[in-house]
Amino acid sequence: MRKHGCRKVASLRRTMAELGEADEAELQRLVAAEQQKAQFTAQVHHFMELCWDKCVEKPGNRLDSRTENCLSSCVDRFIDTTLAITSRFAQIVQKGG
Repeated sequence: MRKHGCRKVASLRRTMAELGEADEAELQRLVAAEQQKAQFTAQVHHFMELCWDKCVEKPGNRLDSRTENCLSSCVDRFIDTTLAITSRFAQIVQKGG
């Protein structure tokens, strides 16, 4: 398995060497964008886990008003956080990465 991975890396290096500067810059931009998406998704999952752990004591058929209020506040914080992250990503993109 390890040899197969080494061959893949060597093949990727050859492919990268064959790319022109513009192609390489575009590939790097795409990789960076995918990394940002992955980070954002990880942050969303982490935040959702925190809200669940904080607000839901006993899962059941219905949520009591305290749990509903807690989840609502948590969602509000989530939206604010999402907007802040999105704004920051937009700033980064405008500056060229």
